[in-house]
Amino acid sequence: MLSFRAGLGIVLTAALFSAPAFATHSHKAPATRHSTHRTHVRSHRASRRSVRRVRGQQSIEPERVTQIQQALVREHYLSNDDANGKWDTTTQSAMQKFQADNGWQTKLMPDSRALKKLGLGPDYSDAINAKTSSFNDPPPISSIPARQAAGFAEAAGTASAAGGTD
Repeated sequence: MLSFRAGLGIVLTAALFSAPAFATHSHKAPATRHSTHRTHVRSHRASRRSVRRVRGQQSIEPERVTQIQQALVREHYLSNDDANGKWDTTTQSAMQKFQADNGWQTKLMPDSRALKKLGLGPDYSDAINAKTSSFNDPPPISSIPARQAAGFAEAAGTASAAGGTD
């Protein structure tokens, strides 16, 4: 029995060490230079196409320029005479100054934060729950039941400041 185990161990060891010697590579080089050249030309053309592709906003609609200029006039960055509906250098420099004064980057195109601060952000009036939402001020603390107010204070970790709990 001992010799059988020893023989089996030798056979398994030999099989493990000889397996890499019989392995073959699956990667094959192209048969001709022509197919390599064709692949290279295709990738070069694809990269040239992506270089020509222009990304981002390139111009602003005249109606939107007028809205931006009116907001800049309201914020005292433009005068009424400068609001002409054209995205000219005066409007661009006023927008850049507005963005710089707020600590934002001064790009040529308006930043979304700047547009929101100017009151020109997205309109959510057609949202699903916009008509049923309540944007009223919260009720005064005196109208909240004492037990509920104590629960709020406890959850906030300010129970001692609110007079403790029951």
